[in-house]
Amino acid sequence: MYLYKNIITVEEGKRGGRACIRNMRITVSDILGWLAIGMSVDDIIDDFKELTKEDILLALEFSALQQNKML
Repeated sequence: MYLYKNIITVEEGKRGGRACIRNMRITVSDILGWLAIGMSVDDIIDDFKELTKEDILLALEFSALQQNKML
């Protein structure tokens, strides 16, 4: 549980301090947006070779946990 802690990074000054994937400039919200417009995990990985399926699934885990904190 909470495997995202090894993948999700937050750095002040990078992408407005939003949660990013492995110190890259790709944010969790970028991934959620791509999924929301209908891209599949494979589509995202094809477009962003530096991402893995695990990165995407952990972004979803992180987002779900953040939403639960807001309830």
